[in-house]
Amino acid sequence: MLTKEKVLQSLQDLPDTFSMDELIDRIILINKIETGLEQVKSGKTYTAEQAREKLKPWLK
Repeated sequence: MLTKEKVLQSLQDLPDTFSMDELIDRIILINKIETGLEQVKSGKTYTAEQAREKLKPWLK
Protein backbone atom coordinates (compact mmCIF):
# COMPACT_ATOMS: atom_id res chain seq x y z
CA MET A 1 0.00 0.00 0.00
CA LEU A 2 1.25 3.47 -0.80
CA THR A 3 1.99 5.83 2.02
CA LYS A 4 2.39 9.60 2.00
CA GLU A 5 5.94 9.09 3.18
CA LYS A 6 6.85 6.96 0.15
CA VAL A 7 5.18 9.38 -2.27
CA LEU A 8 6.90 12.37 -0.66
CA GLN A 9 10.27 10.60 -0.82
CA SER A 10 9.68 9.86 -4.49
CA LEU A 11 8.79 13.50 -5.08
CA GLN A 12 12.01 14.60 -3.40
CA ASP A 13 14.00 12.23 -5.62
CA LEU A 14 12.71 13.89 -8.78
CA PRO A 15 14.71 16.71 -10.38
CA ASP A 16 13.68 20.31 -9.71
CA THR A 17 11.68 20.37 -12.94
CA PHE A 18 9.63 17.41 -14.12
CA SER A 19 6.47 16.66 -16.03
CA MET A 20 3.22 15.47 -14.54
CA ASP A 21 3.66 12.27 -16.56
CA GLU A 22 7.01 11.60 -14.86
CA LEU A 23 5.44 12.06 -11.43
CA ILE A 24 2.49 9.80 -12.24
CA ASP A 25 4.81 7.16 -13.74
CA ARG A 26 6.92 7.24 -10.58
CA ILE A 27 3.87 6.85 -8.32
CA ILE A 28 2.54 3.98 -10.43
CA LEU A 29 5.94 2.25 -10.27
CA ILE A 30 6.10 2.60 -6.49
CA ASN A 31 2.56 1.23 -6.20
CA LYS A 32 3.41 -1.79 -8.36
CA ILE A 33 6.53 -2.51 -6.33
CA GLU A 34 4.55 -2.27 -3.09
CA THR A 35 1.87 -4.58 -4.50
CA GLY A 36 4.54 -7.12 -5.49
CA LEU A 37 6.13 -7.01 -2.05
CA GLU A 38 2.73 -7.57 -0.42
CA GLN A 39 2.13 -10.55 -2.73
CA VAL A 40 5.47 -12.05 -1.74
CA LYS A 41 4.67 -11.65 1.95
CA SER A 42 1.29 -13.34 1.51
CA GLY A 43 2.74 -16.21 -0.53
CA LYS A 44 1.06 -15.27 -3.80
CA THR A 45 4.10 -16.12 -5.90
CA TYR A 46 5.20 -18.87 -8.27
CA THR A 47 8.40 -20.86 -8.31
CA ALA A 48 10.47 -20.71 -11.48
CA GLU A 49 9.20 -24.16 -12.45
CA GLN A 50 5.54 -23.17 -11.89
CA ALA A 51 6.08 -20.06 -14.01
CA ARG A 52 7.62 -22.16 -16.80
CA GLU A 53 4.60 -24.47 -16.77
CA LYS A 54 2.15 -21.56 -16.92
CA LEU A 55 4.11 -19.91 -19.75
CA LYS A 56 4.72 -23.13 -21.70
CA PRO A 57 1.89 -22.51 -24.20
CA TRP A 58 3.47 -19.19 -25.21
CA LEU A 59 7.11 -20.26 -25.13
CA LYS A 60 8.47 -22.31 -27.99
